[in-house]
Amino acid sequence: MNERIYLSLCQESGFEKEYIAKALTTQWITTGGSNVDEFENVLENYLGEKSFVSALNSGTSAIHLALILLGVDKDDEVICQSMTFSASANPILYQKATPVFVDSESDTWNICPQQLELAIKDRIRKGKKPKAIIAVHLYGNPYKVDEIHAIADKYSIPVIEDSAEALGSSYKGRKCGTFGDLSIFSFNGNKIITTSSGGALVTRNLSQKKKAIFYSTQAKDPAAHYQHSEIGYNYRMSNICAGVGLGQIKVLNENILRRKENHKFYNEIFDQIEDVELLQVFNEDYQSIYWLNAILILPQSRKRTEDLRIELDKENIESRPLWKPMHLQPIFEKYPYYGGEVAENLFKMGLCLPSGSNLTREEKKRIKKVIFNFFKK
Repeated sequence: MNERIYLSLCQESGFEKEYIAKALTTQWITTGGSNVDEFENVLENYLGEKSFVSALNSGTSAIHLALILLGVDKDDEVICQSMTFSASANPILYQKATPVFVDSESDTWNICPQQLELAIKDRIRKGKKPKAIIAVHLYGNPYKVDEIHAIADKYSIPVIEDSAEALGSSYKGRKCGTFGDLSIFSFNGNKIITTSSGGALVTRNLSQKKKAIFYSTQAKDPAAHYQHSEIGYNYRMSNICAGVGLGQIKVLNENILRRKENHKFYNEIFDQIEDVELLQVFNEDYQSIYWLNAILILPQSRKRTEDLRIELDKENIESRPLWKPMHLQPIFEKYPYYGGEVAENLFKMGLCLPSGSNLTREEKKRIKKVIFNFFKK
């Protein structure tokens, strides 16, 4: 059988070993360290726009610390995009707060501005003004930045910008990860670059960064002994993982180009197939890294996405349905939801296709053959 083609895997850049060796030779094989400091500096220089980066062990940790920095506590409410991975919403429950889910809009598949404002108004009427908004750049596609932030500013609600899937994407020439009051990235092994396991919190000033690092290193008070006045967490990135990240970030721009080439490859395929829509940027203001390429097989088609997923799997090619909306998940279905069926219909019709930066020409031929044969039947 042919080798497995995965949905999205990072590959070795060739530069990681020198940074890992540095950690080993200095015997700093723990959290923090010179690699972590350097990785944060490189990311800050890349993002610009008054970005202060705290390197952490996951994007989930970054969202959790963002909520803590914003003072989200028990019985507070946090608005969250429903069409996302559960890591966007789980930290709300860590704080014993209440998630309020909002539907997508069809242009970007991200949080709907109209439904967002309806949700805010209704929660205020009920005496519970939301404490924060979590907006996600889904699959690397920026959300409607101007509209979402105008609404957030109107009601004085901070935005946590979930850029887990969007390192390298931009809106009106400004990089994703620089729009929120706080922003996060993920460096999980399936992202455009990886630290094997890791993430980052982006704050807007140095004092917030210092506070995030304080919480991420068990909230140790300044003292010769171990003293703690606040709850802390073991969330700091390790020196080894940061070494992997330093090697990976050297090929970030190259990986972005390869992901865009993947998108061009799929665009050429689905231009020839009726009743299928490929997720595209909304207009020229939006620039996506196309972390994942996703399609909708429209209702008028005689084909179904699950059948295509099965056909691809038969040829040892991984594909996956879109994120199942949070308001449909058993753990979250009891919480408030505002919207119609946009996210639900996207989930029913949608499929994510292999999009790794290391897709070979031969692998693309295999993918193309399965897709064309499927739609010819």
